[in-house]
Amino acid sequence: MIDTPSLVDQYCHGVLRTELGLGTFEARLGAQLGGSGALPAAGTTFFDTQTGFAVRRWCPPLLGLEAHCPPARYLARRRELGVAESGRRLLRASGIATYLVDTGLPDDLTGPAELGATGAAEAHEIVRLEPLAEQVADTSGTVEAFLANLAEAVHGAAVHAVAFASAAGVRRGLTHTPAPPGPGEVRGAAGRWLAGRPAGGTLTDPVLLRHLLWIAVSAGRPLQLHTGDRDPAALAGFAAATAGLGTDLVLLHSYPYHRAAAHLTAVHPHVHADLGPVLAHTGARAAAVLAEVLERAPFGKLLFSSGAHGLPELHVVAAHAFRTALTRVLGEWVMDGAWSRTDAQRVATMIASGNARRVYRLT
Repeated sequence: MIDTPSLVDQYCHGVLRTELGLGTFEARLGAQLGGSGALPAAGTTFFDTQTGFAVRRWCPPLLGLEAHCPPARYLARRRELGVAESGRRLLRASGIATYLVDTGLPDDLTGPAELGATGAAEAHEIVRLEPLAEQVADTSGTVEAFLANLAEAVHGAAVHAVAFASAAGVRRGLTHTPAPPGPGEVRGAAGRWLAGRPAGGTLTDPVLLRHLLWIAVSAGRPLQLHTGDRDPAALAGFAAATAGLGTDLVLLHSYPYHRAAAHLTAVHPHVHADLGPVLAHTGARAAAVLAEVLERAPFGKLLFSSGAHGLPELHVVAAHAFRTALTRVLGEWVMDGAWSRTDAQRVATMIASGNARRVYRLT
């Protein structure tokens, strides 16, 4: 038996404070699966997915129901208990001891302190770079003020945040070149963006996004990069350019390119890969996917996360998927005599919590 008594959830979001009906709950399931949060097609349900089946397997018993109960019955019980009590029961049963929480989404979600209190766990903040830059733009009247305030804001956030995260930077900022843009290029891009930006407009300029990533690198905190549906191999240039600078890179959401992400972790000492949503989304196939990652990645480069957003059920599902997959893969290797049980336990603890505690310098 491989034991992972406590987990560090190295990337997640807060949970909703509001009661959910069947439609809104399904919309949240759809968003976690990579959709926009829209309702499923007529005559179908997002409960008929690997994530939906996992929710029905693991979450009802935590609320006093039988496993695999119908979704309507489960949600009725959830409303009966109330959002606070059901969230408390679910999060505290997940076995997650520490949450690293991305606070950069516009949804009204619990922050790190509230999430930690609900789950009886530690919690720390991850600062998302693009919303931070947009807040700076809202209060900076000139290009010079914007650029100076941007650098100050990123370095100031590094004082309390355990990491930075970027989504648009991967999709747009690193499209052409990984190198930092020159001062003149940055000033020109800032002038054009600020002049044409509507009130509250999002940061989309590729030069400024690349500049923002390099400011974060200079701040020294780990930098989480959302690869989304992009092949992580596209980040090879940025990984090479940032080698030796003292900033760790963590590749998020790399499935179905998990083999490419694993390869980058083997090539670059400062590159790590996230496992959580990869396993949660593949459900009963999670063990096979984990084995594929372990073929290429050094074991000290892999970190558990849930990637959960909005629903406490997603923390539970991710934790169970991770534990089940890890126990199955490492347990088979122990039974075959390829690994000792001591080594299997040591590697399991590294991936479950130890690697994250080292990368993010957690006590």
